[in-house]
Amino acid sequence: MSDTDYDDSDIKIVTKEIKSKNPVLIEGFPGIGLVGNIASQQIIDEMGMTYVGSINSRYFPPIAVLYEGLINMPVRIYECEKHNMIIVVSDIPINPSVSYDVSKALVEWSKSINVKEIVSIAGIATMSDGQKVFGAATNTEMLERIKDKVELFQMGTISGISGSVMSECLVNDIPAISLLGATQSQNPDPRAAVVVIEVLNSLYGLLIDTDSLIEQAEQIEIEMQKLAEDVRTTEQPMLPRKEFPMYG
Repeated sequence: MSDTDYDDSDIKIVTKEIKSKNPVLIEGFPGIGLVGNIASQQIIDEMGMTYVGSINSRYFPPIAVLYEGLINMPVRIYECEKHNMIIVVSDIPINPSVSYDVSKALVEWSKSINVKEIVSIAGIATMSDGQKVFGAATNTEMLERIKDKVELFQMGTISGISGSVMSECLVNDIPAISLLGATQSQNPDPRAAVVVIEVLNSLYGLLIDTDSLIEQAEQIEIEMQKLAEDVRTTEQPMLPRKEFPMYG
């Protein structure tokens, strides 16, 4: 193993050498609306990020992901040295029962590569029309940075792996922000991912194009419906509807 690997027997993180110095790490695990997954994959594609490793666990479902005939790991890590950025994206939902273990492994590994800060992308169910992003942070400095770019998430809970990651960042004193794209259903929502990407563009001076997400929204919704159903199956027994904050 290299010095950037993590192995606690249950969860393994194996990567090539991470070249970025004090990178920003963005995680996009599937959740409501698949906002984190869709946004992260768009950033990876647009920035031409390099695949550098994966996260694997005996708790993950026994599947391999196919893309244009090639086998991919379901939870992948990408790097863009030019922008000093790492992205973790997943094509499988993380069961709430193991969210703590996965987030702990991810944050421990993040410490080993000296991340500057962590951004957690997820969706949040709302009743209101219109696209918006709710934001939260682990400290006042990070909150100050996002307060003019998002609607602050004043009170409530962040469920699932995204909530676990934020809690681990707090415990380990790693600056972190949560960006929650508002969505009205559990179905794949590329439009919610678009507004989250726009916030990231503003925060980090990126130029991620979102036109293709809007143009292909219906196709993306169809293609990712199976993953959305898997998320519902995984989360429903643990996270009843009332756990999702609702806004009128």
